[in-house]
Amino acid sequence: MEGGFGSDFGSSGGGKLDPGLIMEQVKVQIAVANAQELLQRMTDKCFRKCIGKPGGSLDNSEQKCIAMCMDRYMDAWNTVSRAYNSRLQRERANM
Repeated sequence: MEGGFGSDFGSSGGGKLDPGLIMEQVKVQIAVANAQELLQRMTDKCFRKCIGKPGGSLDNSEQKCIAMCMDRYMDAWNTVSRAYNSRLQRERANM
């Protein structure tokens, strides 16, 4: 995987570790892991809510339910995320 934990992780020529580059790579990997977890939770929740009996295809009502469930889940996640980030910024400003 590009940008992963390869043999040149965090090196910037000369074999020295670049703490800034390492930190950026860790941040990217955390963001990817968070996105994967969000997608997995949303999939699990919406599947349980919308799919009565799994089959070879989704009927029209299941498709609509999945779409609406995913939209609501993402809206809620975005609202919570904005509130959390806002609170973090206020707390940092008060330090």
